[in-house]
Amino acid sequence: MARAQGARAQMALAFETTYGTPPVGGFTKMPFASTSLGAEQPLLNSELLGYGRDPLTPIKDAVTADGDVVVPLDAEAFGFWLKAAFGDPTTTGTGPWTHEFQSGSWTLPSMSIETGMPEVPRYAMYSGCVLDQITWQMQRSGLLTATARLVAQGETVSTTTSAGTPTALELKRFGHFNGAITRNGSALGNVVSADITYANNLDRIETIRSDGRIDGADPSIAALTGSIEVRFADQTLVTQAINGDPCELEFAYVLPSGESFTFTVHAVYLPRPRIEISGPQGVQATFDWQAARDSTVGRMCTATLINNIEVY
Repeated sequence: MARAQGARAQMALAFETTYGTPPVGGFTKMPFASTSLGAEQPLLNSELLGYGRDPLTPIKDAVTADGDVVVPLDAEAFGFWLKAAFGDPTTTGTGPWTHEFQSGSWTLPSMSIETGMPEVPRYAMYSGCVLDQITWQMQRSGLLTATARLVAQGETVSTTTSAGTPTALELKRFGHFNGAITRNGSALGNVVSADITYANNLDRIETIRSDGRIDGADPSIAALTGSIEVRFADQTLVTQAINGDPCELEFAYVLPSGESFTFTVHAVYLPRPRIEISGPQGVQATFDWQAARDSTVGRMCTATLINNIEVY
């Protein structure tokens, strides 16, 4: 009897033309480290009395389909997740191409994602997937991954794949060694780690349906937050926090082969932190920052991906 193993698991992704309807083709094989994407339907205990101490048959509740996908930050496949987060990019160039994703879009594309375990076999197609949140961390060492939180409409399970033969991409992965942070165009020093979280804050449309699925997931007011942990060496960030002035932060990764990913937050506001002296070691401060719409640029953030993919 075959047993499912994560090492043999597969994931394919394609954007939908109609929400909740998987396309017949155009799937792309996606690299991923783990996923909790799935559908669940809890049971409701009977509340009726008068039938003895043994409970009556439970009742099925509504279906919930969502979960997280942990993916690498790479030069090609990560563009699909950026499109899911921000919408269609503006692409320029003739190879390599520059894809610019901007925050503030009123509509987000939906995706169909199939996860497959061929040894069972079990192929689960999740249709109507909309990206709710994406987050990643910058640090000195370790594997560089991002976590994409998805809200799906439903799950369809089959013994054969519905994705056909997905297109394979070249994996060119960014690492923490390729990362840099700048503030207002100048390198920001003494940074120990940084967290970035972009959320679309999806509103699930939970109408009454015979299949128990949602009607959609609409984006509401977006949020871009994070934290920066720094060695306390100067008063630059503290002074900004006290004055209440915004700054522009840029988180960038560049590969030796020329591919790059730059995430620019145009208006970052810092809270006044507590500066603690916890012992003889170096003093560190953590700034839990928030971003807002920059009146000059006209948006909150811009993600720029330069690679050899012509169209997303």
